[in-house]
Amino acid sequence: MPREYQYPFELRHLVYFREVARQLHFRKAAETLAVAQPALSRSVAQLETALKVDLLNRTRRKVELTTAGKAFLERIEPLLRGLAAVPGDIQALAGGQSGQVRVAFTGLAMATVLPGILREFNRRYPGIRVELNESPTSAQLESLKTGEIACGFFHPDAAATPGLSTKLLLQEKNGVLLPAEHPLARARKLRLRDLGATPFVMFPRTHNPGFYDRVLAAFAQAGVTPRIADEVWPRANAIGLVRAGLGATFMAPSEAKQLPDEVVFRSLDGSAPESRLVLGWRKDTSPDPALGAFLVVAGASTA
Repeated sequence: MPREYQYPFELRHLVYFREVARQLHFRKAAETLAVAQPALSRSVAQLETALKVDLLNRTRRKVELTTAGKAFLERIEPLLRGLAAVPGDIQALAGGQSGQVRVAFTGLAMATVLPGILREFNRRYPGIRVELNESPTSAQLESLKTGEIACGFFHPDAAATPGLSTKLLLQEKNGVLLPAEHPLARARKLRLRDLGATPFVMFPRTHNPGFYDRVLAAFAQAGVTPRIADEVWPRANAIGLVRAGLGATFMAPSEAKQLPDEVVFRSLDGSAPESRLVLGWRKDTSPDPALGAFLVVAGASTA
C-alpha cells in the first residue's frame, strides 16, 4: 500500500478516543460504545503510542484532556462527522435528491418557461443546486457536445438536433418590438413591408443561424430588404436599444407580457419569423439522477 495511505491507527481508535474525551470517564464511555472497559483503555493507549503524545491525564478521581488531546479532538471531530454523513449523502445523490445540474439558457427561455421550471424544481428538490449560464444557441450546442453543461434551453435549426434529445417547449410566430414613439407604434397589427424603413436590432448570425435565416426569409417573402442597424448579445441589450429609440427587434408573444413603458409590442400579419425553444440534452449517455429529476420537472422524457 502507498505510504500516504498507511496510518498508525484505525478508525475505531478515533471513535473510542472521542467518546472518552466527551465523557471524561472510561466506564461511561465503554457503556455508551458497548465495549469492555479494558479494551477501551487499551485502544486509547494504542492511539497515544501511535501519535507519540499523551492525549489524556488519568488519575483515580478523574480523566482530563491534555493540550495535545484537545487539539487532536478538534481535528478529528469534523472528520468523523463527515464520515458519518457520507452514506446519507451518497444515497441522496443516487436518488436524485442532491447534486448539481449545469443548465444553459437563452433570453427567450428566461423570459418565458424557465422561471416556472426553476421554481417547481427548487420546491421538489431543494438539495440539488442548479448552475445557470446564459449563452447563445451555438455555444450551448458546443457545450452539450463536450459535456460542459448537462442540458440547455436553445433554438434549434431544425426539428431534430443530431446527437441530442430535445423537448419542444415553445413555438411562436414573432411580432415586433418598437419604441413607444415610433410612427407605427399605435397600429394594432403590422406587416413586415410596413417596416422597410425601420432599422432593426439583431444578434450575430453565428449565435443562432436558424432563426437569423428565418428572419431574412420572412423579409424576402415580404419583398423588403431589412435595415439591420446593430447586432448585439445578450437579448436584454437588444431590448435596451429599442427602449433608447435606436431601432426595432423581433419578439415572441410569450416574451412580451411585461414590457417597460418606452416600448410596445405589435403582432405581425403575413410573413414573420418563428421562434422555437427546446430543452436539449445528450442522448448517448444516461442522465445522472440530478439531471433526470430536472428533465422530469421540465416535462421532458429521457426515454
